[in-house]
Amino acid sequence: MKLQQLRYIVEIQRQGLNVSEAAESLFTSQPGISKQVKLLEEELGIAIFERSGKRFTAVTEPGRVVLAIAEKILREAENLKRASAEFSSGGSGRLVLAATHTQARYALPIVVRDFVAQHPTVRLEMHQGSPTQIAEWVLSGEADIGIATEALDQYAQLITLPVRQWSHCVIAPEGHPILKSAPLSLAELAKWPLITYDTAFTGRSRINRAFERIGVSPNVALTALDADVIKTYVSLGLGLGIISALAFDAQRDAGLVAVDAAHLFESNTTRLALRRGTYLRRHDFDLISLFAPHLSQRVVEKAMQGGGAEYQL
Repeated sequence: MKLQQLRYIVEIQRQGLNVSEAAESLFTSQPGISKQVKLLEEELGIAIFERSGKRFTAVTEPGRVVLAIAEKILREAENLKRASAEFSSGGSGRLVLAATHTQARYALPIVVRDFVAQHPTVRLEMHQGSPTQIAEWVLSGEADIGIATEALDQYAQLITLPVRQWSHCVIAPEGHPILKSAPLSLAELAKWPLITYDTAFTGRSRINRAFERIGVSPNVALTALDADVIKTYVSLGLGLGIISALAFDAQRDAGLVAVDAAHLFESNTTRLALRRGTYLRRHDFDLISLFAPHLSQRVVEKAMQGGGAEYQL
């Protein structure tokens, strides 16, 4: 039995039993993977996958057990490398942080600055993507830490820890009639073209639910992946913006006015995600504590060991 064989069967499962896509993901050939899977099945004396001709069609009952154990073995093998590298590298290494644009642009700059100052020999890389992409990167090991508002808590293989709560605000050009509405209401907002986040980003689901509760369909004229784009189009007079309050700065965003919308939309929780069972290095803990001081090493370790976080915001 070889670790590479275990990587093959786990990747086949991850790719929906598509051997071609598994081979492409692992930079190898489809016949090579099929041969190694067959050899592993012969060694174990069981069929891991059900077949129709040369195609894999399902995971067998014993195959589900084998795959669960294979995932644990591969995770521990990776942990062994991470642990040994930490002690042999003299404090150097690589840390990959995955975050949405809003977090990367508005919440993380000072954290990154301070982390780089503390760990000048650690190569910090940042990947930006959708919450679903971030979850997948952490699950696959492509990212060590994920930060987002949506989606992260929907994956059982991830440990998610609450970082902070935030609310939305409505932005409008100076002098816009909506600024005279006191208090601001959803019914009034629905009269105007709206520019807000794409459906998978930054609390958009809560915006949708708020309008659904009053039985009104908002006129969403444009959607974008980040607040900077939304603010640009609001400045051009194409609509009112609904963005994270974190993303508005009165001095930087001259010509725009923000109106608090915490009473209109549910609050949102930024979460930090870690892959269950992963060995965390000293600099992983340091970055986490810089971003979320309440998430001490003890709290994080307890969450990782117990399968969940006890800390509540």
